[in-house]
Amino acid sequence: MKSVEIYTSPMCGFCHAAKRLLKDKGISFSEINVWSNPSRKPEMIQRANGGRTVPQIFVGDTHVGGCDDLYALERAGKLDALVAA
Repeated sequence: MKSVEIYTSPMCGFCHAAKRLLKDKGISFSEINVWSNPSRKPEMIQRANGGRTVPQIFVGDTHVGGCDDLYALERAGKLDALVAA
């Protein structure tokens, strides 16, 4: 199973929704809180090709995008395969 990383902030509803989907599917993830650890935000922006909003979600080396992108993968039936590949 590939590692999943999600950059978040505590007041972000989209972050909570993305984490809820991952938890409901039993997918473990590492959370990087850019609000409490602002030194990690430039890293997030660089990894996300300029993406400045949270969440930014990565599965292995693949940048999934944000919450809507994660849910789109799930609706298309592609999230499980991406995590398992």
